[in-house]
Amino acid sequence: MNVAFFGTPEFAVPTLTALLESRHPVRLVISRPDKPVGRRQVMTPPPVVEVARTHDLEILQPAKLKNSSVEEALRTAEIDIAVVVAYGRLIPSDLLKSLDGGFLNLHPSLLPRHRGPSPIQWSLVCGDHRTGVTTMLLDEGMDTGPILLQESVPIEPKDTSATLSPRLAKIGAKLIVATLDGLEDGAVEPRSQPSDGVNVTPMLRRDFARIDWSMASKQLVDRLRGFTPWPGLFTSFREGRLKIFGLEEVNPAPSGTEKPGTVIEVDAAGIVVRCGRKTAARITEVQREGRKRMPVDAFLIGERVAQGEQLG
Repeated sequence: MNVAFFGTPEFAVPTLTALLESRHPVRLVISRPDKPVGRRQVMTPPPVVEVARTHDLEILQPAKLKNSSVEEALRTAEIDIAVVVAYGRLIPSDLLKSLDGGFLNLHPSLLPRHRGPSPIQWSLVCGDHRTGVTTMLLDEGMDTGPILLQESVPIEPKDTSATLSPRLAKIGAKLIVATLDGLEDGAVEPRSQPSDGVNVTPMLRRDFARIDWSMASKQLVDRLRGFTPWPGLFTSFREGRLKIFGLEEVNPAPSGTEKPGTVIEVDAAGIVVRCGRKTAARITEVQREGRKRMPVDAFLIGERVAQGEQLG
């Protein structure tokens, strides 16, 4: 089948690479426009575009999909089916109806759990033990289309978004090719998503990074895993911000009735802070505003954090 590939970030690159090695020719690549990057704001193409150029593929980078030349380009390239992986924009309904084969999407969760824009992060924030990838046909809803194939994988205890995302990208790339093969051979049939177990994730926001110490320690550890590398976690500290890069549960938690955010222990192993539900978390790696990221024992050489001090 002739394929049009819609994708933008690094997460989409393994799928594009797998398609180029498959029996399905990629006739057209649609990606987001170049954007300024770094302090010098150098205009930089998306990772998908960089790969597409090395293979001399036809590329479109429209600012908007509505009222664009994309539909005409799909007809000209005689596209049978579109593959969408982290494109970054909703596909307009008119465009969805323009291809007989439809729009095949790779979604990094086990739908219907974690629909929406940040499924990888929220699988970690919610403390899930397993996640996976789903191939589906797009409809006009938010990740509500019929499921084609799924593959489940365990979430490792030390996983963050930074480690889980590339692993799911590789698994998803193989699943997309298997789905295309199955659709062409008649071995794969769409099935409706179940109505139970639906969870819709929000768009990540910068304000998610502020720590609420009234949460249980496990919730905070899971949020750090999900929000690494962005937006991260921070807490207020002596009229400034203290970024937290290392945080772990303390089990069993020291007894006490301190207010959440209170420092209850300080030693070379870390700063133990009271959390909600009588739990406690140990801070092990930090970064003070304007300074370098460092382990907490090095931080404590310059900062005399005292028992009873309040964070947040």
